[in-house]
Amino acid sequence: MFATFTALYDSCVLYPAPLRDLLLRLALTDLVRARWSKDIHEEWLRSVLRDRPDLKREQLQRTRELMDAHVRDCLVTGYEPLIEGLNLPDPDDRHVLAAAIKSGASVIVTFNATDFPEAQLAKFGIESQHPDVFVTHLIDLAPGAVVAAARDQRAALRKPPFSVAEFLDCLTRQQLPETVARLQPFAALL
Repeated sequence: MFATFTALYDSCVLYPAPLRDLLLRLALTDLVRARWSKDIHEEWLRSVLRDRPDLKREQLQRTRELMDAHVRDCLVTGYEPLIEGLNLPDPDDRHVLAAAIKSGASVIVTFNATDFPEAQLAKFGIESQHPDVFVTHLIDLAPGAVVAAARDQRAALRKPPFSVAEFLDCLTRQQLPETVARLQPFAALL
């Protein structure tokens, strides 16, 4: 299966780690072409370091490098000239829209829909989607691939291992209640 659309992941969906892990695993299924930029990386790295002073930037750099190495063509470049010409409620979010435009994304996956007004995004054929909506759309498209990605994510959680119920609770805490409801019937496969 080859991805039929491109989604730009905003920094707010790349931290916390469990949500980032699920979204990256979904990118590896080739259901979607996932994209982000160096500026998006910097935003999520700053957020983690602000919330977790016990971590060092070097530790997070490893995660960043693995993300870029494992998701094909993920890093958007050359978007910077577009930034100044964009109008959003928060000018600091213009780089996200610029990267989405440059990458040909049809979706910006974000928790911050108000930062990306529908009227502004529609000019470029882009919409913002909450990660719960995004993942449920992928479940509609290919439930087996999404279940397999979720199963792989749960299997990778070994310190400590997660039961299926604990894993689904973790996804609920990531603000994915509809995703969890849609995965529930597949619990035996997770």
